[in-house]
Amino acid sequence: MNDSTSNRKKRRRKDEGEGELGVVKEGKKRDLKEIITSLLLLEEQQKRDQEEWDRTLEEEKMMFEENHKKKTRAMMDYYSNLQDYYNELDDMDRARRKRCNSASATTAAAAGAAGAASLEFPDSSVKPGSGARRLWVKDRSKAWWDECNKPEFPEEEFRKAFRMSRATFDMICDELNSVVAKEDTMLRAAIPVRQRVAVCIWRLATGEPLRLVSKKFGLGISTCHKLVLEVCSAIRTVLMPKYLQWPDEETLRRMKDEFESISGIPNVVGSMYTTHIPIIAPKISVAAYFNRRHTERNQKTSYSITVQGVVDPKGVFTDVCIGWPGSMPDDQVLEKSALYQRANGGLLKGVWIVGGSGYPLMDWVMVPYTQQNLTWTQHAFNEKIGEIQRVSREAFARLKARWCCLQKRTEVKLQDLPVVLGACCVLHNICELQNEEMDPELRIHLIDDEMVPEIPLRSTASMKARDAIAHNLLHHGLAGTAFL
Repeated sequence: MNDSTSNRKKRRRKDEGEGELGVVKEGKKRDLKEIITSLLLLEEQQKRDQEEWDRTLEEEKMMFEENHKKKTRAMMDYYSNLQDYYNELDDMDRARRKRCNSASATTAAAAGAAGAASLEFPDSSVKPGSGARRLWVKDRSKAWWDECNKPEFPEEEFRKAFRMSRATFDMICDELNSVVAKEDTMLRAAIPVRQRVAVCIWRLATGEPLRLVSKKFGLGISTCHKLVLEVCSAIRTVLMPKYLQWPDEETLRRMKDEFESISGIPNVVGSMYTTHIPIIAPKISVAAYFNRRHTERNQKTSYSITVQGVVDPKGVFTDVCIGWPGSMPDDQVLEKSALYQRANGGLLKGVWIVGGSGYPLMDWVMVPYTQQNLTWTQHAFNEKIGEIQRVSREAFARLKARWCCLQKRTEVKLQDLPVVLGACCVLHNICELQNEEMDPELRIHLIDDEMVPEIPLRSTASMKARDAIAHNLLHHGLAGTAFL
C-alpha cells in the first residue's frame, strides 16, 4: 500500500517536472522566434530607410542639376544680350568717329587753304613751303616723368610711385618691348616704351583719374586711357602665359609639401578665394551686378564684378576667373570657371584646393565644417584649414593694396575690365616672385562676405575623407589647442 502510494507520488513529480521542462522549452522557442522576427523587421526597416535616403538624395541631385541648368541658361542668355548690346555700342562709336574724322578733315582743309600764311610754327626748322608737314600738338609738361626716368632718381621714390623696383620695371619693359613699341611718323614722334608702361603701371598702382595721369606724364587724357588698355592687353598676351599658369607635376609636389607643413593637411595644391571689385552701375542688367551684401554693410549702393583666384603657398596666383557679376555667390562663380571644367576632366584627381565656407565640399574642394555645435575634432580641423585659407586671403589683400585701382570704381568700361584685372594679377605675381616688399602704409583689411551654398555637401566620399583628415590631425597632435 505504502509502496504504491510512493510510486504514484514519484510518477506525479516526474510528470510535473517534465511538464515544467516542456513549458520552459516552449517559452525559449517563443522568445527565439520573437528575436528572429524583430531582427527581420529591423533589417526590413533599415532597408526601407536606405531606399528612402537614396531616393531623397536622387531627388536633391536632380533638383540641383535642374536648377543649375536653369541658371546656366539664364546667364548665357544674359551674356548673349550683353554682347549684342556692346556690339551695337561699338558700331555706333565707329560710325560717330568716322563722321567726326570726315568733318575734321574738311574743316582742316578749308582752314589750311584760307589761312596758311598766318600760321605760326613753334619749330623754326619747319617753314611753310618747305615740303615737311607738322601736326599741331598741345604742349604739356612731362617734367615729373622725366625726373622719374633719370638714373639718379631715388629708388625709394620710384618704388613708392610704381610699387616695384627699377630693376623689375626695366624687366617688364624689356619683355613688352616687341609688342608695345611704336615707330615714329612724319607727324609726330612715338611715345617711348618706358613711358607707355609707366603710364599703365602708375594708373593701376594709384587708381588716380585719367586727368591726373595726363598731367603727370604730359600726355592727352584719351592717349593715357588708350595706353593703359594697350599695355594691359600686352601684359595678358605676353606675360600671363609665363607668370600666371597652372603648375607642372614637380611644382605641385613641392606645393603639397609646403601646404602640409603649414597645416598638416595632405595633398593640398592651392588656396582659393573670391573677392569683389567695385564698378560704376552698368547701363544694362543692373540687378546682375548689384552687390547686396556690400550694400547692406556699407549702407551705400554697391555694384561689383568678381575675381576668383587660386594661389600657391607663397601667394602667387596659379589660376584666376574674372568678370562674373557681383550678385553671384562664390559657388556659382566656381561652377562657371575654367578650373571647374578642368577638374571635372580629371585634372585635380587625388588633390585638394582649399576654399572658404562659401564653396561646396566636392571631390577636389576642401572646405571647413559649417554646421552648428561642432565637435572638438571639427574645431581642430577648421583651425588648421583656416591657416591655408589665410594664404589666399592675404594674397588678395596684397593684390588690392598694391594696385589701388581695385579699391575704387574705375573709369574703364565693363567689357575692358577683365583685361585690366588680369594684368593686375600678372603684375602681382611678378612682384611676389621678385620679392618686392610692400609699403606697410598700403596694407588693407580685406572684407568679402561668404554665403553658405544651397547644397554645401556634394560628395559623400569627400565627407568621409574630411572626417578622416580631421581625426588624424587631432590624433597626431597637429591641431586642437588654439581655440581653447
